[in-house]
Amino acid sequence: METVSARGVTRRFGDHVALDAIDVDVAPGRVVGLVGPNGAGKTTLLHAMLGLLPVEGELRVLGMNPWHDRTSLMRAVSFVADVSTVPRWLRVSQAIAYAEGVHPRFERARTEALLETTGIGRGDRVGQLSKGMIGQLQLALAMGVDAKLMLLDEPTLGLDPLYRNRFYEMLMERFADGDHTVIIATHEVDELQHMLTDLVFLDTGRVILKCTADEYEERFVEVHVHPEHLELARDMGPINERPALAGRLLLFDGADRKRLGLFGDLRRPSVGALFAAVIQRHRSGAS
Repeated sequence: METVSARGVTRRFGDHVALDAIDVDVAPGRVVGLVGPNGAGKTTLLHAMLGLLPVEGELRVLGMNPWHDRTSLMRAVSFVADVSTVPRWLRVSQAIAYAEGVHPRFERARTEALLETTGIGRGDRVGQLSKGMIGQLQLALAMGVDAKLMLLDEPTLGLDPLYRNRFYEMLMERFADGDHTVIIATHEVDELQHMLTDLVFLDTGRVILKCTADEYEERFVEVHVHPEHLELARDMGPINERPALAGRLLLFDGADRKRLGLFGDLRRPSVGALFAAVIQRHRSGAS
């Protein structure tokens, strides 16, 4: 059974189509990067998966209809919003106790272990913490839930690099058994591309690319083309081109790598570079 199965999922807000016939499957044990610019529909899709919004089409999460089975679904899901949901008047110790009381799969020791890497004290009031510390607390609380599915909406905004790295390490330790699934919505994907098994690119509510990490490695290549070879390389149909020192960087999808190697140095494109290229191509109307 797929962890998430979406067929023709559509969500309208008045005349605005926030999700436009989304088709996505997520198998158990996958770590999915849901990548898109602001307004692409990432948060709306996550909210639909959580049963916070009704949608048209068919959507199943852990075998359940999120809108109708939300109470049952919440026992198996952990969610981190892009804004803090922890009440400011609570002390940190009270926030931990509250999470332990309301979620049947919460493990206090895991949250406390993650907090040990921060400067957050158990007696601190949430309202007195910095924005970054509140983000750290929210992530630590979410990581304390032994969830079959974790949904993260821009989880590391405002966090310092050391804590981001520690969070991703713990995330991978948590889900290394292959029985848990993570969906991370973000528009800054390069720092976590090493841990992703799947990519889904969204723009204007539509899926414009979906592929596994293996397919990404096989399909896409970037070439630093020397000026004297530029026209020959362009004849091979790059999907994007951008300036570089002593030449141009051309990005290809499914091209002959042996031939491309004659024109310059090959390298794997960053996910961010690929995303920018795919977005530009989509908005220009290219097929």
